[in-house]
Amino acid sequence: MTFNQRCYELLSQIPKGKIVTYKQIANTLNTKAYRAVGNAMANNPNPITVPCHRVIKSNGLIGGYVFGTKKKINLLEDEGIIIKKDEIVDFKKHIHLFK
Repeated sequence: MTFNQRCYELLSQIPKGKIVTYKQIANTLNTKAYRAVGNAMANNPNPITVPCHRVIKSNGLIGGYVFGTKKKINLLEDEGIIIKKDEIVDFKKHIHLFK
């Protein structure tokens, strides 16, 4: 399984209304390749069914999205996440923890 596929496998575990950070995914994969995780998100072949919109920066900022930041914000807000000035409000309460 490729690095990207391993990232996508983790992404499919994140429920609606929850988020993870690029760093969390990298740490779960036992690496510090945070940028590689971002690259995997940018190359996600199924960005809606494999929910890369649920991956944010470690500081709570939205980060990029293949369909644009506005679309990412809309998707997250539709899942009940509050966003102000491209930052998730109380983002730590929405964090999904991988098992």
